Amino acid sequence: MQNRLASTAALTLSLIATAASAEGVRTEKNISLDLATQIAAQTVSTCTANGYNVTATVVDRAGTVRAVHRADNAGPHTLEASRLKAYTSASAKNTTLAMMEGAQKNPAAANLVNIPGYLLLGGGVPVKVGNEVIGAVGVGGAPGGHLDEQCAVAGIAKVQDLLK
Repeated sequence: MQNRLASTAALTLSLIATAASAEGVRTEKNISLDLATQIAAQTVSTCTANGYNVTATVVDRAGTVRAVHRADNAGPHTLEASRLKAYTSASAKNTTLAMMEGAQKNPAAANLVNIPGYLLLGGGVPVKVGNEVIGAVGVGGAPGGHLDEQCAVAGIAKVQDLLK
């Protein structure tokens, strides 16, 4: 009888300890408004210097918009395209160009295009501190997703010292 009570008590204590650790507070890094604004501005500036009228949208780790910069003469469609690319990249923690290529080559990944809010066109790039994704930038408006991505990568590179 005492062994059964001791076993029950030990099991109860381990369940309580497991439940307590599962409810612990998490610490996560996220992108600030200032950093998001700098990335959006640098991204648009890079594309403008290359002759592309684009919109850059920066989202936080949850895919919520933090900053938007739209170049003069950027088409109205670039606003939504850049937001969707940023959301897709933050959500999947990958570039949208890599995701698009993966979906084209792998039939099992082809259904990614059916996820609501996803846009599998080049131009979405995650913003990372080390290996942790803290947000993403999406670019729309250059004559090709690969060029949108180049601008996004350049915009992030210009603030790399702040990503530590």
